[in-house]
Amino acid sequence: QVQLVESGGGLVQPGGSLRLSCAASGFTFSNYYMGWFRQAPGKEREFVGAIRWRDDSTYYADSVKGRFIISRDNAKNTVYLQMNSLKTEDTAVYYCARTLFYKSQRVDEYDVWGQGTQVTVSS
Repeated sequence: QVQLVESGGGLVQPGGSLRLSCAASGFTFSNYYMGWFRQAPGKEREFVGAIRWRDDSTYYADSVKGRFIISRDNAKNTVYLQMNSLKTEDTAVYYCARTLFYKSQRVDEYDVWGQGTQVTVSS
């Protein structure tokens, strides 16, 4: 069974850091990009960043470039989203997902999604 499970969300103050995890199972990871998206209340789901499992190459949305870092742990089949210098506008539900499309940022090109984890940035 293909499954993605996010964890690590919570409440953090502006300027703080948080690390999200996405545990993957049930498929061959090496063929995929693993992406992170987020969705704030009343807004569309938007791309945050992604990593290519095969070679660790990453790409990010401009809004998080230089603040967020995506990495992976082969032994744990887990992808991480390290979020630094958090801003109130980073508040959202964060999702991980998988795609076979080259460097995709499109929601409709990701075929399996996790359940999401809430991140709230507030003082």
